[in-house]
Amino acid sequence: MIIFISIFVLTSLISSTLVFSSLNNFPIARPGCKSTCGEVQIPFPFGIKRKCYRTKQFLVTCNNTDFTPPKLFWGNVEITDISLDGQITVVRSIAKNCYDKQQNRSSDNNPILELPSNFRVSNTANKFTIVGCDSYGYVSGRRRIGRNFTTGCTAMCSSRNDLQERECAGAGCCQTTFPEDVWWVRIDVRSYSNYTKVSDFSNCSYGFIVKDKAFTFSKDNLTNLSNVTKLPAVLNWDIGKGTCEVAKSNLKAYACKSAESECYEPVSGSGYRCRCRNGYEGNPYLTSGCIDIDECTLKISNCTKNAKCENTIGSYTCSCPKGHKGDGKEGDGCVKKQSLMIAYVLIGIIALLLCIILLYLELKRRSQRKTKHKFFLQNGGSILQEKLATGEVSPQMVTIFTSTELQKATNNFHNSMIIGRGGFGTVYKGVLADRRTVAIKRSIRVDPTQIEQFINEVVILSQINHRNVVILLGCCLETDVPLLVYEFISNGALSSHLHDEAKARVLDWNMRLKIATETADVLSYLHSSASTPIIHRDVKPDNILLDHTFTAKVSDFGASRLVPVDLAQLSTMVQGTFGYLDPEYMQTHQLTEKSDVYSFGVVLLELVTGRKALSFDRPVEEKSLSSYFLYVLKQDLLVKIIDEKIVGSGNMEQIYSVCKLAKECLNVKGEDRPNMKEVAMELQGLILGGKHSWERNNADNIEEMEYLLPNNHDGMGGVSSSVGYDSISRDHIGLPINGGGGR
Repeated sequence: MIIFISIFVLTSLISSTLVFSSLNNFPIARPGCKSTCGEVQIPFPFGIKRKCYRTKQFLVTCNNTDFTPPKLFWGNVEITDISLDGQITVVRSIAKNCYDKQQNRSSDNNPILELPSNFRVSNTANKFTIVGCDSYGYVSGRRRIGRNFTTGCTAMCSSRNDLQERECAGAGCCQTTFPEDVWWVRIDVRSYSNYTKVSDFSNCSYGFIVKDKAFTFSKDNLTNLSNVTKLPAVLNWDIGKGTCEVAKSNLKAYACKSAESECYEPVSGSGYRCRCRNGYEGNPYLTSGCIDIDECTLKISNCTKNAKCENTIGSYTCSCPKGHKGDGKEGDGCVKKQSLMIAYVLIGIIALLLCIILLYLELKRRSQRKTKHKFFLQNGGSILQEKLATGEVSPQMVTIFTSTELQKATNNFHNSMIIGRGGFGTVYKGVLADRRTVAIKRSIRVDPTQIEQFINEVVILSQINHRNVVILLGCCLETDVPLLVYEFISNGALSSHLHDEAKARVLDWNMRLKIATETADVLSYLHSSASTPIIHRDVKPDNILLDHTFTAKVSDFGASRLVPVDLAQLSTMVQGTFGYLDPEYMQTHQLTEKSDVYSFGVVLLELVTGRKALSFDRPVEEKSLSSYFLYVLKQDLLVKIIDEKIVGSGNMEQIYSVCKLAKECLNVKGEDRPNMKEVAMELQGLILGGKHSWERNNADNIEEMEYLLPNNHDGMGGVSSSVGYDSISRDHIGLPINGGGGR
């Protein structure tokens, strides 16, 4: 306790001494106004009586009746120091919460501080502190920007031996900061167990806002703070509202009255302050408040030892003795004349080398800038700019990253940052300057025919707002190949979990059904709820990512198409991945939302069977999963291909229902398939334990489907090795048609 009080008194004395020394011999208050109260200076704009203060916010009172020496008050708040740098030190109450041995509670909680405009609690000069061994506390309040805030911390210990002198890191004492611009504050302190576990040495909690370094924790504080009622805290103040520019427009109300003063805006707050210019000191709020200081007498000049310092108005000069030349200031200072020629030669050489280096760097910078601009145009920059200008892409939704930013984020695209490879290229993990972890897709080659598809992915993703869609953060067009920046999904692609023996065991039936439902919900949203309907065109497990909670995130919209509201289908070149392609789409080249339904049906089969859509390692009849599924379904041998890892008590009915749903999705004719909204409702019904929400009575088309499915064609490509962020994979196809374009 003695140590704490000593520090507080010493801090106050030092603060007062600094004020006295800095303002000594300079005007402090207005003429005829009292400039001190006890040991506290009262500089204008503060004042005790009328015409001595600027506005009522700066009215203070000096109580010399009840206190010796007198004390200065601001309302009912005691002031121990006023600084013209925009701070005042006040004394504030401590919040307390205590229980005696009979568990009777006594408390002095919720000390509230409410400040007028232009005043706020300093978030840099104060700390919110909790003291106790079974304690937690909150500081809450309001900010000038119209927001509320709450923060706090916990102080715990089980024995006095846990405590460290002068340490306030959670054992018996904790400290934390709070936001800026705070004008209203409330403090609450409480106990987790009413001190029953530590009552032999601590039965109270204490909470307070205290000036930084004015409080040093001691073991004795667990008991002696009960005798302390107030501690110092720092408030910030501004002289007026608005910026300096606005304030200067009204000279009558402008507060910086001294001719040698200047206006500045503090880092936080909405007002302005005044200060004396360099070379002057005093009170800038008074007409003749800023007085020239003698830097030579005060020995605050930077003249060298052998130079002579001479004071000037607002500044000073340094002159060298005879036989020397220079400015007499630190650095070169004063040098002998005979050494000047050598110095000039050296300076000339250094200047020449510097010019050469700067010229080289400038030429290199221009070359890099020219190259980046070339890549920008080559990678579709003009197309993207046109879409931004027309409003097709929102600037708030898509960030244009620079190549420098992404190089730093990936350690210059180091191999250790690679999280996936495929025929399309490489995906890197990166950490941006703001600490966000992202996935950066980098193509392996520049294909001019894919540039429009790349820009298309940016356009489509900027219009999608769904929690189960991978968020596109932005792109970079300054490199040799275009880059896309996505949110980072930590658990990889669904395919890596389904087709890895160890991971697949973790993926039980409930998780697989949840993933299927979330994916169906996304596709339903794209088809019917998006502002413009979207057909994904490449639905597969490689493009379904899983986060740390195994929540599905649909990715890769490079092949997607926006559907005009007046068109039921689009004529396009065939694109997609073998094993998932709609047979009707392959024959007719007519793209509809039912193409995604077919692909999703194959995904359902992979979830149920654990098999790949195409596998050349299996017998010929089992190579195509969809064809083999229809075969075993026809032979009533469905149990033969169900993944044994998901079979459990009571879930076979759900599994058979999903298989039936998959069969409906795999109908050859698109008109016989359900839409994605119906599929999503069916899966949601299974999760909720409901019955089928719809029933289809179409005749089986298994023979027709088997005929059309690409199950026995070699050269159809393999299973994609992508990680979900790619749009150009080695098992994709693109078949040109007559009269059909990419858009």
